[in-house]
Amino acid sequence: MISFDALHKQNHGITELSNVLHYLVKDRAMCDTNTCCELFHRYFDNLSNHIDKVERSIYPLILRNGGHDSANSVNNFMNGSQEIKRIIKQYTRRWCKKNTQSLHIENHQSFIDETNELFEVVLQRLQDEAEKLYPLARRLQ
Repeated sequence: MISFDALHKQNHGITELSNVLHYLVKDRAMCDTNTCCELFHRYFDNLSNHIDKVERSIYPLILRNGGHDSANSVNNFMNGSQEIKRIIKQYTRRWCKKNTQSLHIENHQSFIDETNELFEVVLQRLQDEAEKLYPLARRLQ
């Protein structure tokens, strides 16, 4: 059985981290702190774990029990998951030092802009999950 409370809790945690990071990255000096770097790594770990959980629990349920329209919805969400993974990979390649918990920021304004774009995409995704995907899965469960 799927724990929608756990999924909502994950959504809330990811949203909270993105809100905190949104304010931290505005100050260039904060970007170089261990705390900020740790929060970024926690954000990416939490987001990855959340996407994996949705892919393993929600998608199969809907595909197994739903009709054509439900399958189309799941396909749209799966495509969105792939796009978010691509964005994260590109983002971390550009801004995160390999094998360390530190950031590599040469242009602070570009970093802020890309970070805000990332958060915007992820937060919209989380809202879509809560408003569309979870209710569909609940009906089919």
